[in-house]
Amino acid sequence: MKERLQKVMAHAGVASRRKSEELMLAGNVSVNGRIVRELGFKVDLSKDVIKVNGKVIYGKEAHVYYLVHKPKNYVTTASDEHGRKTVMDLLHGVSQRVYPVGRLDYDSEGLVIMTNDGAIAHRLMHPSYHIRKFYLVEVKGLISDDAVIALRAGVELEDGKTSPAYVEVLLHDKRKSVAKVIIHEGRNRQVRRMFSAVGLEVSRLTRTQIGPIKLGNLTCGQFRPLTNQEVSKLRQAMRHAIKPSSGASETPVLKSDVSTEVKQK
Repeated sequence: MKERLQKVMAHAGVASRRKSEELMLAGNVSVNGRIVRELGFKVDLSKDVIKVNGKVIYGKEAHVYYLVHKPKNYVTTASDEHGRKTVMDLLHGVSQRVYPVGRLDYDSEGLVIMTNDGAIAHRLMHPSYHIRKFYLVEVKGLISDDAVIALRAGVELEDGKTSPAYVEVLLHDKRKSVAKVIIHEGRNRQVRRMFSAVGLEVSRLTRTQIGPIKLGNLTCGQFRPLTNQEVSKLRQAMRHAIKPSSGASETPVLKSDVSTEVKQK
């Protein structure tokens, strides 16, 4: 599957799409050794080598995979126009040019996968592959049964109705409640907007798992390489991440997914 070059650059955290287009027009981007200035140019992530300012952002090189526990007030991009801290600032001693897979809100925390493996990154990010993302969501006050039913059915947002989500209330208290949420979509600030749509204010949001990769006990602000076993599981999951039919909208949940321990720091 081919993607527009500036979209690939933006997903890789190089810059926004607009800034990526400026880099292309300035002659700073090459594909397979050829400078590309055509804004409609498309690339095949399974075989093309893409360089920005001479550095490989996608292509044939030794693949590395890192798990990062992003703290709040960090952005999941390679750089930030407003001077905010990025997840790249956490990767002390990493020499390879890696990039975050997808986004996690500035005011949220939790698991971010970083890699230079373009093929796996593409499938992890693309919503049509239905890669599950797991969250612990803390809200103020009680979560009503009606709210849970609505979230499980899908709620209307300004950019359309969400797919059905897995929702399990883990802590029910007048002061705060905690729910486990599993979705496969990746819209901007989606989980926060879903809860807002049913009248709930999210006070803390932590992503705990993407596909088979779990955050575990990794300390906030720290990172580690994925183990060989984790990489193998990730590749296996990607091989089975075949695009479903257009009518498929359910978020599948395994029995092993529903027993999450709540850990509040």
